[in-house]
Amino acid sequence: MLILNAKVIACDSKFSIAEAIAIEDDQITAVGSTSKIVNDFETSKILDAKGRAIIPGMTDGHAHMDREGLKSTFPSLSGCRSIEEILEIIEVLVAKANPGEWIVTMPIGEPPYYFDVPTCLKEKRFPTRHDLDRVSPNNPVYIRPIWGYWRHIQPLTSIANSLALQESGLHSDPGDLTEIIKFETDSGGQLNGIIQEYTFMPVAELCYFKSMPRFGHNERVNGIKDAMRVYNATGTTSVYEEHGCAQEVINAYRVVNASGDATVRATLVYSPSWHFAQKENYEEVFEEWADWLGGLRGTGDKWLTVSGIFADFGITPDNILRSTSSPYTGWAGFNYDSGIRKDQMLDYLVAAARHNIRVNAIWMDFLELYEKVDQVLPLSGKRWVMGHLDCANHYQIDSMAKLGLAMSSHTNRYVFKHGHNVLEKIGFERENEIAPLRSVVEAGIPISLATDNVPTTLWYPVWQAVTRYNMYIDAPVAPEQSLSREQALICATLNGAYLTGEEHFKGSLEKGKIADLAILNKDPLICPENDLKDITADVTIVGGKIVHSVGKEGIERHEI
Repeated sequence: MLILNAKVIACDSKFSIAEAIAIEDDQITAVGSTSKIVNDFETSKILDAKGRAIIPGMTDGHAHMDREGLKSTFPSLSGCRSIEEILEIIEVLVAKANPGEWIVTMPIGEPPYYFDVPTCLKEKRFPTRHDLDRVSPNNPVYIRPIWGYWRHIQPLTSIANSLALQESGLHSDPGDLTEIIKFETDSGGQLNGIIQEYTFMPVAELCYFKSMPRFGHNERVNGIKDAMRVYNATGTTSVYEEHGCAQEVINAYRVVNASGDATVRATLVYSPSWHFAQKENYEEVFEEWADWLGGLRGTGDKWLTVSGIFADFGITPDNILRSTSSPYTGWAGFNYDSGIRKDQMLDYLVAAARHNIRVNAIWMDFLELYEKVDQVLPLSGKRWVMGHLDCANHYQIDSMAKLGLAMSSHTNRYVFKHGHNVLEKIGFERENEIAPLRSVVEAGIPISLATDNVPTTLWYPVWQAVTRYNMYIDAPVAPEQSLSREQALICATLNGAYLTGEEHFKGSLEKGKIADLAILNKDPLICPENDLKDITADVTIVGGKIVHSVGKEGIERHEI
């Protein structure tokens, strides 16, 4: 395959710009001028890019890609602007169901953020069980809550009709099983079906509504396939699941990989299930796990790898309740009982280091622990991971550089949605500590960009990294920490490959590297700044094969 007449943004060490690419099988065989590529190679398969920009396939450094595909498992309420419209959808679903069969829908509101709920409804309120009973007296109905990290606003709201409450044993307010769940009541003191949860991860549906339909193995397998197509559409060809995956998610990925249906390369971090043990023999466990999780790449191939572990404290009453659904994880995809007691964490990390198991953490609290581990067993070259990057001062950045950490950012949360809150909390004199991307890059740390699945396109983090735009104040947050477009592209491509330990064969468009690339609808180097977030892929190629195209596929000559 030859791709001609393009603007090839190689994202290599020199940030080279070329005109054409030659691909044989799954590898790039040449990058250069259109005339030279045409003269040196013969093929019947030619793509004429007509001046469009081409970049290496991007790597989402904290994707939760499996969650994206699950969104289509249950009927959507998107577009509903009144309670009556919601009831009309449920009435149709009831008509197709058998008596007693559960009706479960997606949340009220508009994805991906589900802002402006319930004020987006004409009635300015959520429906109650009494509303739902009107159209579904003989079928239990449950309207799911959002996954809280889509919006980062509490509470999460779910709604059950009378039969759903009855099926779940909720005849009256169960009281303070956990203080984060509030069951609303009507004027007569009876449950009205509205459940409010002051958390970011649902508890009620995992603890109470265990008889309703859930995400099963087939749903997860099909969801991953669907999600891959969504990610391909914006030029993402690889993901790193640094928050960890439970075994049920790993199993689903393995099925997709074995079937040959994968269109996104995935590196999965293991989310261990410790069952809230008071004390584990971590040395013994990690010795056993070293064979399949050890080293930079763990086990797998260029399409699917399982490598390293996710580490967190996380032993809370809410997580204990959530874990009663184990091995089912719901939206999470990771185990709720993966947390380690704080007084055990250093022993845990040292044991992991001794057996060369790469550790992934998402809170800066772990930096001090990483430093202590390094005094026992040097971490340089191990690429332990510090994800999210909320706030960091120059001392912490220097430490992360010395430890040789790999990093990812979460600009959608700490810049776009909550940067103003962080600024108010730490003060203007420390503004440059908020998601300090420029400082990290200048320190020589190859930080990658990440979506955290909200939204799925990496072009939002690219845009946020460049503009530092905050939606609430309609202005930049810590603008001195902005990256150039070139730097942001390197973070999304080559640095993403570094995070997964694959920079030797992907992440840039160079001879000998894997043919993962995207032909874009806009040039990210020259388009208006605010257009960066809206960039999509006209064509995405993974392993030399077209996996996404807005035009015709499967033809010898393909013009875009």
